[in-house]
Amino acid sequence: MEEQITKEILKKVRQVEVRTSRLVNDTLAGSYQSVFKGRGMNFDEVREYVPGDEIRTIDWNVTARTGVPHVKKFSEERELTIMLMIDVSGSGDFGSSTSSKREVMAEIGSVLAFSAVRNNDKVGLVLFSDFVELYIPPKKGRSHILRLIREILFFQPKGRKTDLVAALDFVNRVTKRKCVAFLISDFCLPGDFEHGLSLLQPKLQVTNRRHDLISMIISDPREFELPDVGWLTLEDAESGVQVELDTSDPAVRRGYKEVAAARAKSLHRAIRSAGVDLLDLSTETSYIPPLMNFFGKRQRRIRR
Repeated sequence: MEEQITKEILKKVRQVEVRTSRLVNDTLAGSYQSVFKGRGMNFDEVREYVPGDEIRTIDWNVTARTGVPHVKKFSEERELTIMLMIDVSGSGDFGSSTSSKREVMAEIGSVLAFSAVRNNDKVGLVLFSDFVELYIPPKKGRSHILRLIREILFFQPKGRKTDLVAALDFVNRVTKRKCVAFLISDFCLPGDFEHGLSLLQPKLQVTNRRHDLISMIISDPREFELPDVGWLTLEDAESGVQVELDTSDPAVRRGYKEVAAARAKSLHRAIRSAGVDLLDLSTETSYIPPLMNFFGKRQRRIRR
């Protein structure tokens, strides 16, 4: 039985590898490389000065020793550390279309991981619920990436709730050098929503000052609009609280939609006010076009 489960896990990991590798190779590789710059410039070599070279790059020591003007040549330091912070709380199990939120998070994480390894970057992983469930330090290589994918897809969390602040605190504590951190979650805040936002917003701001933080919100259409199916029992996947709603009542559906839209607007405002880049994704549609659009916007912003 255990051998069969292992085979199924390996098969699923392989399927994700094939699909995401194709997406990276065909679509995302160039965008990733152009958007995420390295930490600076590496000294490459010294060569003779030619007209048009930047005067500030002249190596005066070599010039004085040889009697011929020489300049320092630099190459961009491409290696980055990518940290994938992926929410594995109970609310991620929900999905009204072909994929759950957690499955979408897993595939996006896989795409980013393969993009990074293709660019010779290190990738680390943090899986969190209401505490950090798993941490895998950043490394390079295909075998490392396959391990990350396996954990993202099949890790069984102990917690059901979400604590984004705890996850951000953890990354700030264990990651000493600047990294690109992708916070991939449905941002389901426990307790009072506005209070949760008031705690989260300054932590996002602090993390973004230390690192390059990118928030990816994964949502499902049913979280914004109820179908007209009569009486319906809704259960909070994280707290277990249940509520019955008469979805045949237009006022109930309208109220549900208005509350959901207001929460999304407040969340977006809090993230952007912290200076953090935001990408809004849905289980219902492909994440590739918005991801490409996001890369394009960042690239244009870098060039300005």
